[in-house]
Amino acid sequence: MRLSELSGKEIIDVDNGERLGLVGQTDLVICETTGSIHSLLLPTASFLGLGKKRAEVVIPWQAVRKIGPEMMIVELRQRGRVYE
Repeated sequence: MRLSELSGKEIIDVDNGERLGLVGQTDLVICETTGSIHSLLLPTASFLGLGKKRAEVVIPWQAVRKIGPEMMIVELRQRGRVYE
């Protein structure tokens, strides 16, 4: 799958059905030696970009459960771990 095909997909958390953002809004952490995606960095901006900027949400590639035609389903709670 090409990055351009991923960019428009919504990221949905399977645990609570929450829309986290779009893949196109994320930064990708890519392994330099293998070229594989390590994780997605989803920025969390404050209201209208004003005020303090909160930390990014790190979504490990292992948390991706399914990539469909319109969305990417992720599971942020895995075996007692919470990715944030």
